[in-house]
Amino acid sequence: MDNENHLVEENPSQEILTFKSLGLNDVLCEACEKLGWKTPTKIQCEALPIAFQNRDIIGLAETGSGKTGAFALPILQALLASPQRLFALVLTPTRELAYQISEQFEALGSSIGVKCAVIVGGMDMMSQSIVLAKKPHIVVATPGRLVDHLENTKGFSLRSIRYLVMDEADRILNMDFEVDLDKILKILSSSSTRSTYLYSATMTKKVAKLQRASLRDPIKIEVSDKYSTVEKLQQAYLFIPAKYKDVYLISILNDMSGKSIIVFSSTCTTTLRLALLTRNLGFTTVPLHGQMSQTKRLGALNKFKGKARSILIATDVASRGLDIPHVDIVINYDIPTHSKDYIHRVGRTARAGRSGKSITFVTQYDIELYQRIEYLIGKQLSQYVTHEDEVMLLLERVNEADRQARIQIREIEDDKKDNRRKRKNKDKQNDDFDDMKSSNKKRKHEYNDSENGFGVKKHLKKKKRINK
Repeated sequence: MDNENHLVEENPSQEILTFKSLGLNDVLCEACEKLGWKTPTKIQCEALPIAFQNRDIIGLAETGSGKTGAFALPILQALLASPQRLFALVLTPTRELAYQISEQFEALGSSIGVKCAVIVGGMDMMSQSIVLAKKPHIVVATPGRLVDHLENTKGFSLRSIRYLVMDEADRILNMDFEVDLDKILKILSSSSTRSTYLYSATMTKKVAKLQRASLRDPIKIEVSDKYSTVEKLQQAYLFIPAKYKDVYLISILNDMSGKSIIVFSSTCTTTLRLALLTRNLGFTTVPLHGQMSQTKRLGALNKFKGKARSILIATDVASRGLDIPHVDIVINYDIPTHSKDYIHRVGRTARAGRSGKSITFVTQYDIELYQRIEYLIGKQLSQYVTHEDEVMLLLERVNEADRQARIQIREIEDDKKDNRRKRKNKDKQNDDFDDMKSSNKKRKHEYNDSENGFGVKKHLKKKKRINK
């Protein structure tokens, strides 16, 4: 499959493009103005004219560069031209990103009454089925839950879909979603009547995977190097012993007091422990990880977005696509195992032309992973300057806060076990009660049968008649 390459080059003398000059209609130009989108970004300048020609697109642009607008605007323009229910399907790897994309579609299409449905795991299937029965224009979904509905929700079909978008396509095209994606692509209409867009900050170039995504003669748009971070992002590393990671984290959080910070850790347990530890030391912290219910995850994100909490401690569920404009600093408490995840993590700051800072903790066990990241992004990070003697003054307080956090985690786990035990006992009691009721019915039935069998009732009735 031959892909055309469409690379953007900087041209200072080039006239400033507007959404109108790119071919966007007046209604959507007004919507962009309301959202504060004054001029199109590089990826939008390149993608919109091609999308208006109904061509398939593979879009590669650094995170925070306006990729959502690059696929949402052409879809809305096509929807205006030929209104239809179940018009477009957007697939995303994470639930939070699905909600964010839906918000963008609804904001851009508010004046034309666009209806979106978000179909993700962790939420009630029945209420989602009711939303799908109303046939929204745009469905934004994670692959697993969408397959559940395709297999179990009567009357729901995607055969009429005219646009398929895969946001963070490298994650969706990898092994995690392979089975679900194959099922979805089999159900969709043929690629000849559908436009397909693949967008990501990092992209795998395996042709087999792209063919599986049913692309027809796609145009490839690159507005950044293969793996790059934005220029306004100041990146630094901090080389420290693993046992002092907590104390260095608290020292940096103290120094950055008043700033909006995301701290990335590798596991759900570490995320919860750091959230409790920082809270014990008086920081306004909120955790976000995969073991939280979807309602709690959205609540945590909204508190951070609304600036009610200044620190978000998260696993990689927050590393992809989330647009929180006010993030000043990203701290990699645990270095990411996959180098590409580094680009997505640090892309949570320095978005849409703003500046930002990232600090990556490197311990004696992380040197190889760190070298891979430097090789991938093609630059050496500067060292973050700290004063060890000042940092170590916090050690005793941090150790005590950590001890309390571990006790709190044990208490949370014990509560969960107690609740599970109570539920189990309640279920057992209900089962025993049902067994007792059925056994009483059976005994009563047997007693009646035996009376009739031996003719006792008959004999008593006869005796009564004689006495009368």
